Amino acid sequence: MAVDSYAYLPPNFEHSIACDSSATLIVFERRYAYLNDHKPEEIVGSTDKQPLLETPGEVFELRKLLPTSLAYDFNIHIMDFQPGEYLNVKEVHYNQHGLLLLEGQGIYRLGESWYPVQAGDVIWMAPFVPQWYAALGKTRSRYLLYKDVNRNPL
Repeated sequence: MAVDSYAYLPPNFEHSIACDSSATLIVFERRYAYLNDHKPEEIVGSTDKQPLLETPGEVFELRKLLPTSLAYDFNIHIMDFQPGEYLNVKEVHYNQHGLLLLEGQGIYRLGESWYPVQAGDVIWMAPFVPQWYAALGKTRSRYLLYKDVNRNPL
């Protein structure tokens, strides 16, 4: 796999990973939430080859790495902000999700608290906690957002 590549391995998929040089690997390992006869498939791709999705009223760039079909019980979003860009609204979600800042720096609001963040920082966001982000610094900020989807959170 090359830089900026990713893979989704479905439940009970036998696999191994080998690397001939140094690399950074981000792993999300979780129990799959089965839904009727929906079965996810193996996916290997490149982040920057995923299409940019429309974000009406927003300025950031958004890519989803997994299909939005019911077979997948979570998704990974890649969000890019140029310096000074920010979320236009304070968001509140019913699902838990997490964020890994891959590049750059910014400020993240969770509830009534503000947190300076930089590449390598991780944030877990509980359901129904107001959140907001602004990119600071002189370079793009990019974060990876994990989000539970397609399943009843209860």
